[in-house]
Amino acid sequence: MVRNPWRDLTDPRRARDLDDLEEGLKDPAFENLEIPEYLGAATLVVDDHKVKRYAFTVDDYHPWSFGVSPFGRRIGQAGLVTNDIVQLFTQRYAASKTVGLHTEEQLWFERPIPLDSQVTIEGTYVESYTKRGLGYVVMEAAVTNPDGETMIRHRGVEVLRTVPGEVVGRGNAESQSGERRIFVDYDTALPFVLKAGPGLRLGSPLAPLRTTITQEQASVFSRSGEYVRNAHNDLAIARHGGLRIPIVQGQQQLCVVLTLMTHVFGAHWYTSGWIRVKFINPLEVFTPATVGGVVRTVDSEVDGEWVNIDVWVLRSDGVLTTVGTARCLVDSAQVACTTVAP
Repeated sequence: MVRNPWRDLTDPRRARDLDDLEEGLKDPAFENLEIPEYLGAATLVVDDHKVKRYAFTVDDYHPWSFGVSPFGRRIGQAGLVTNDIVQLFTQRYAASKTVGLHTEEQLWFERPIPLDSQVTIEGTYVESYTKRGLGYVVMEAAVTNPDGETMIRHRGVEVLRTVPGEVVGRGNAESQSGERRIFVDYDTALPFVLKAGPGLRLGSPLAPLRTTITQEQASVFSRSGEYVRNAHNDLAIARHGGLRIPIVQGQQQLCVVLTLMTHVFGAHWYTSGWIRVKFINPLEVFTPATVGGVVRTVDSEVDGEWVNIDVWVLRSDGVLTTVGTARCLVDSAQVACTTVAP
């Protein structure tokens, strides 16, 4: 049966006609990879329901996603389709047989996604390697509009077929290539930055964003509505993987970081934002966490200042779960930055 494009990566309405929604898909094992391997293209509808559902999963009720934006119409949240990007591989591999871990994510933002539009996600596995006995695969993908213009670009790293309980927590705050380690440190004498603008001082902390991802939020974010079962939305699968309770998907943590980025950088984030993070420790559902950041460097350009920041997600027990760096253009004509006392 031919259906109109759906708002999700797969169309759950297929369950009316099919007994096995994953029939014909490959087993998600490292030895089954083909490099390069084209993962296909998927067309999604960015409708009001998708925006509201995403808002629930990460508490991102940005006013531009529910009313008029500086771009002239409602737009989707920055992270709205980013999990669809990560999950693109499930067009070729059985999603419910996947027991892997997302380890690194990189995103470039070039254009906002308007409400009531269609976007196409297209991606390819471009590289695979083994490290410390684990098999890794690298995916590159892009989101484009009907005119073929790029809206978001992606590069991500995933571990295939592992036991999550044996792997989570192996990471550290140092990047895969040995780059600078990320620490939660900033000048406590400086005020928190609410809105970025000219005149940002180095060492200034961003106003923190506090969150607690519940099981309901994690389940919806991790595709329970598409009948996909995994260690993020199913207790039995989580325990089979050596976890006591489900853990929050790395991409869901990143999306909370993106909420902070849009608060701080505003419209510029949707057209010039860049972020790269690593997922280094587990975040169980129901665990309070704080999303934070600090201004590290500011590079002056003709068209403004490029602000470089460190970002992180910090569990309530003081353990970092996500760390990385971000960069965004601040227009020289923009009003001065807005701060609040610590």
